Parts: sequence; C-alpha cells; structure tokens
Amino acid sequence: MEEGKEQQVAKKKMNKFLLIVNCLILALGNSGGPLIMRLYFIHGGQRVWLSACLETAGFPLMLIPLTISYIQRFRHRHKPLPSNTISIASEKQNIISMKPPIFFAAAFVGILTGLDDYLYAYGVARLPVSTSSLIIASQLGFTAFFAFLLVKQKFTAFTVNAVFLLTVGAGVLAMHTSSDRPAGVSAKQYAIGFSTTVAASALYGFVLPAVELVYKKIKQPITYSLVMEFQFVMCMFATIFCTIGMIINNDFKMIPREARNFGLGESIYYVVLVLNAIMWQAFFLGAIGVVFCASSLLSGILIAVLLPLTEVLAVVFYKEKFQAEKGVSLVLSLWGFVSYFYGEIKHAKAEKKKRSLEIEMGQTIEGLPAP
Repeated sequence: MEEGKEQQVAKKKMNKFLLIVNCLILALGNSGGPLIMRLYFIHGGQRVWLSACLETAGFPLMLIPLTISYIQRFRHRHKPLPSNTISIASEKQNIISMKPPIFFAAAFVGILTGLDDYLYAYGVARLPVSTSSLIIASQLGFTAFFAFLLVKQKFTAFTVNAVFLLTVGAGVLAMHTSSDRPAGVSAKQYAIGFSTTVAASALYGFVLPAVELVYKKIKQPITYSLVMEFQFVMCMFATIFCTIGMIINNDFKMIPREARNFGLGESIYYVVLVLNAIMWQAFFLGAIGVVFCASSLLSGILIAVLLPLTEVLAVVFYKEKFQAEKGVSLVLSLWGFVSYFYGEIKHAKAEKKKRSLEIEMGQTIEGLPAP
C-alpha cells in the first residue's frame, strides 16, 4: 500500500516537472515562431506554402527524445523479472506504443493542422505580428467552446472569467488593427489575411480538444512516449499536406531565386528557414505536452497569455506600433492568467481537503465495532 502511494507521489511530481518543461518550450515557440516567420516576409519572402510547411517540418527533431525513450523501454524490457510477472513482460514487447487507431487519428489531426498552418501563414504574410497575435488570442474562446463539446470540460467561475478577459483583450486590440496595415499590402489583401487568421484561430481551437478527446477514447495507457509518437505522426502528415501545396505552387523551384534576393543575404535566408522550423516545432511540442500533462483548455490559456509577450517583442524588434489598446489588452490578459491559476489553486486545495475527509471517515468506519 505504502509503495503504491509513493509511486503516485512520484508520478505527480514527474507530471508537474513535465508540465513546467512543456510550458517553457511552448513559451519559446509561441513567441519565436511568429517573429521568425514575419522576419522572412519582411525581408522579401513571399512563399506562403513554404512558411506553412516550416511550421511542422521540424518534426524529425522528435526522433531525439523518441530514441531516448525507446532505449529506456528496451532496457526495461530486458530487465530480469520475477517468474510471476511473465504476462506483464509480454505486454511490453512492442517498442513503438502507437496502435493503428491512434495513428489514423494523428494523421487526421495532422491534415487539419496542415490546413491551419497555411491559413495562419497567409495571415502573417499580410499582417503585423502584433495584429495577427491579437487575432490568434481569440482561439481561447474557440478552445473553450470545443473543449466543452468534445471532452465535457468543466468550467469554474475563475475559468469563465479568464476566458472572458483574454477574449475581450483580443477584441480591444482588434479595434484599431487597420491602422497597422503594412506598406505594400492592399486593403483587400489585409482583409483576406485578417479572415484567414481568424479561421486559423478557430481551427486550432478545435485541434487541441480533438487531441485531448483522442487521449480519453483510446484503450491503452497514455504515456509521454505515446504523446511524442502522436506529435511526430501529426506533424509529419501536416508537413506532407503543405509539401503537396508547395509542389503545386512551384515553391521548390523559387526557393534558390528567393534566397539570392533576400534582404538579409542568401546564407541568412536559409538560417531563417531552419530557425522557423525549430521554433514552430517547439510550439507544437509544448502545446501538445501541456494537453497531456493538464488539459486543452490550459494549453489554450497559456497560448493566449503569452501573446502580449509576442506583441512587445514585435514592437521592440520590428518597430511596430503599440497603441493604448495593446496596453489594455496586456493588462486584461495578465488578469485572466492570474484568475485562471488562482481558481486552479483553490480547486486543488478543495480536492485535497475532500480526500482528507474521505480518508478520515473511512478510518472511523473501520474502527467501529462490528454489529
């Protein structure tokens, strides 16, 4: 009994550690991805399908943690076991834990992600980073809506308050987005870019709860190795989807010419492409990792609350305008962030108190004399 409790405590500690790591990875990708992508367009890049493809093209990097995980599982599989655990060992013969139903689910989510990547890249090509980030903040509302429909996400007053504040913050910023129209972008192009970014926000708001639903429905233990495998397949199919778009659009033929004419130089052009892929892979890995460790709603809230940081960095590096509305949005976003986590802390304390009372009642009942 004591050994089981120790295992549960160790598991909770590891889950908290993984959650913190994934939050940091998500923060890096959430801010670095849009900035590097916008850098590509600012200095002469024009290939939208290429930018979309780079959002998931870094998926081979997943082979590093997957290989480490497979080595650990291989060692565990060949570790001598007592004779009464033969049946348990036989269940661990497969190094790859993903089964066909999960593979097809990951492939489907990957195709949706590829479409989302294109919609988002199209918007970034025609909008300032600060503006596109504001629009993407609305994905929290979509995530909350689809989380309620798909995984029956329970809402507390603090959660509703956080969603409301973060969504209103995005709306406040959207009031003066037309004044941010970049040079060379027509009003029609700006409107289309605005619309595709909203569509990207809605689609990704569906993707996160869909991933959580897959985790809940599959009939096998959810491990971090399985999550990484899911991420690998998802990004692979998203990349295939965008690569097909690149082939149809003749992007591969245009890359050398675009590199020669890039504003920062040909060598920097390829560095920007590589950094683009790395940053976006960090974003997807962090987002899916948070879904695994916590929930799709928390992942959406973290993405929303990190957006003001992206806006500030865009103002610093790209000299984008920072109107009063952006300051108001920043305050609302931080307020929403604090509200959510204060509610989570109160909920955790209430659950702990409830469990303590149940244990005490159980001990009292056991101590009563038999009738």
